Amino acid sequence: MKKATKAKIVYAPDVLVRFFARSDYLDRMVLRPLSHITTSWEASWDHAGAQYELEPGSFAGDLNQVIRQIAFSPRPTRYHNNEDALAQRVIAELRWPIQKKAGRWEGADYQMILEQGAFQDIGQRELATAAAGRVHMALDFGQLHFDDMDDGHMTMLAGLMTIMIYHRYNDGSSVMREEEDDTGHLTVGEAG
Repeated sequence: MKKATKAKIVYAPDVLVRFFARSDYLDRMVLRPLSHITTSWEASWDHAGAQYELEPGSFAGDLNQVIRQIAFSPRPTRYHNNEDALAQRVIAELRWPIQKKAGRWEGADYQMILEQGAFQDIGQRELATAAAGRVHMALDFGQLHFDDMDDGHMTMLAGLMTIMIYHRYNDGSSVMREEEDDTGHLTVGEAG
């Protein structure tokens, strides 16, 4: 007889958006790893707009869009399947000598595997669905906010979001606002 599985709650998108609101750690964990692209990685919460404030030379706008994409992504049955699909692309297309043993990918850094596999993730669906699954699971375990997550799961969720923003930047879909330099010319935020 097959073990009965407990029905999983599908949380409303606004619950997932609130999960990321007013975080003390989100900008440091998601945007700071991209400081080689732009040094403006700190993000402030805009209470009136219910999102992170848009600033020149910042990925805050992309962070807001990634949060919304995650919030409106379906809850997967098993989010590891979405991450595994990205790892399988790395094996098939890049021929990396990685393999899954006892539920873990070995042979390369896991976030690097996901980043490389995501280059063919059209619309970042696998990444967003995996991230949505991680948020739903956190909520299932009573972790109602990003800052409440245990370190390991927080790091992994942040990594997925960083990869999403990095790919947006690389494929030209980033909404990073340009900033003016001292001469009045518009420039993309660059590391100093």
